[in-house]
Amino acid sequence: MKTTGNTVFIPGGTSGIGLGLARRFHDAGNTVIVAGRRREKLDQIASDHPGIHTVELDVSDPDSITAVAADVQARFGDLDVLIAMAGVMKPEDVHTGDFIDTAVEVVTTNLLGSIRLIGAFTEFLAAKSEATIITVSSGLAFTPMAATPTYSATKAAVHAFTDAIRIQLSDTGIQVIELAPPAVQTDLVPGQADADWAMPLEEFLDEVMTIIDTDPTVREILVRNVLPLRHSETNGTRDAMMAQLADQH
Repeated sequence: MKTTGNTVFIPGGTSGIGLGLARRFHDAGNTVIVAGRRREKLDQIASDHPGIHTVELDVSDPDSITAVAADVQARFGDLDVLIAMAGVMKPEDVHTGDFIDTAVEVVTTNLLGSIRLIGAFTEFLAAKSEATIITVSSGLAFTPMAATPTYSATKAAVHAFTDAIRIQLSDTGIQVIELAPPAVQTDLVPGQADADWAMPLEEFLDEVMTIIDTDPTVREILVRNVLPLRHSETNGTRDAMMAQLADQH
């Protein structure tokens, strides 16, 4: 993937890492379209960042994905990058069945939302000589956190799905990349934006853009802070790291 000259669609790009990537790609000379559920947030992004396009999208709604995909593909025929950012992270207590509604929401947004987005864009992107799909998993895909079991499970599923579609799509011009962030200072969960255990957002974005720029054929975008989580099982530290995560949260 090149870092400039693309047309990039970022569902879930209204805050945090998604908005940060939207700004970085826009500043690097790409056309960027950001999607999210809240019109007021989209209007604020358009006002604060002239040139970034916005569209309303609810990734938990299959009909919304279908309609927005058709609209974006019709209006932005040069679209060649999809970054499926949308995600939600919520704690769960599995001692009773009360956590099920939260689990359904997390699976619907994080896993089915990503799969449905990719399904809505694969044929369109496969018609290009070069295109990119970026999925977003997490360090917790490899070292799960006890407080967020379903979130961790959905991110593990995104990782497996990404590996599988990379092989299936190898007969097309689509490059499939997985972005696996560590904890980053965003509002994903209360208190994380200022937490000293989370990586500063701009530092994370710097490293992500450098990785893409220096290795255009990258398969997994792994900043240094996520490596202990990504390789914990290989390193024999997984149980200790899971215990550490449980203590932090």
